[in-house]
Amino acid sequence: MIAMRKADMSSREVKTAILISLYAALAVLSHAEAAEAAGWKPTRNVEIVVPTSAGTGGDATARLIQRLLSEKKLVDVPVVVVNKPGGAANIGLVYLTQQTGNAHYFMQNTAALLTNHLTGKSSLNHTDVTALAQIGTDAIAFGVRADSLIKTANDLAARLKGDTASVNIAFANALGNQNHIAAALVAKSVGANVKALKVVVFNGSGEAVTAVLGGHVDVVVSSASALLPHSNAGTLRLIAVSSPQRSSGALSVVPTWKEVGVNAVSSNWRSAVGPKGMTEDQIRFWDDVFARMVQLPEWKRDLEAKVIENTYLNARDTRKLMETEYAELASILGDLGLRGSAAGASR
Repeated sequence: MIAMRKADMSSREVKTAILISLYAALAVLSHAEAAEAAGWKPTRNVEIVVPTSAGTGGDATARLIQRLLSEKKLVDVPVVVVNKPGGAANIGLVYLTQQTGNAHYFMQNTAALLTNHLTGKSSLNHTDVTALAQIGTDAIAFGVRADSLIKTANDLAARLKGDTASVNIAFANALGNQNHIAAALVAKSVGANVKALKVVVFNGSGEAVTAVLGGHVDVVVSSASALLPHSNAGTLRLIAVSSPQRSSGALSVVPTWKEVGVNAVSSNWRSAVGPKGMTEDQIRFWDDVFARMVQLPEWKRDLEAKVIENTYLNARDTRKLMETEYAELASILGDLGLRGSAAGASR
């Protein structure tokens, strides 16, 4: 009897051990499933790559993003800004593309991502990165000196149609950029000879504005934020913006080209892009972060102060925008004779 009881006790102990092992296995499985459901999130420092120098407009926006991500607890790890200026933003882009599949990096960029490739300044384009978000759009404005004989958008359109080369157009800071494209689209829409556009390229928008105010050129094309202080001072008159619809706030009195019958729509959007090879989980994480960030009052106030439209798009729609605009920009840059060898080789 005593021997049998010992045997029974041993059996119960074995059964108990088996049950404990099963519960432990289920707990591990449950934890793994929970982790999988939670998706990816950063586990170390997040780097915001800025392809311009510290103190530039793009750098200021990146540092605001850095502050909001940290202060509002949108990410749980430290966020740092890394400036990689030079090479028409190509140095920063190369650095980003070296981080394949690493979602701890993203770069703030503009439509230069597309135009630099199309004009041959870069061998990299939107297919070499992961689109994450469009985070705003700079309105491109056309301005003339307050006492200019060009009083309205229609006056400029007529001058371009009648004698394209009679109008000197100033912008910064490179041929084939969004400012140049905006002017070319106006000329093309009114039937002018696009290649006859007489353009003067300056190192910065401030220099271009100075040239207009000094009477050295007729028109300046730039982001509205660079022209508004002079418009408010009464020394510059804004005659049109190339946005798809009227802007709000300080630009609400300025007509779009479409309103005056000129089919010229162009804008300089700001985007966030990550390295190529990011997973769907990683993209979903940043989709959620940027969707929450653009709703913050601090973000909206900053955009309003800089006259930037809050045109947020998620990762999927940003990718579609880039694909569509690449084809459109290729067409107008071809008209300008500015298509480069890098773009020609890849298309």
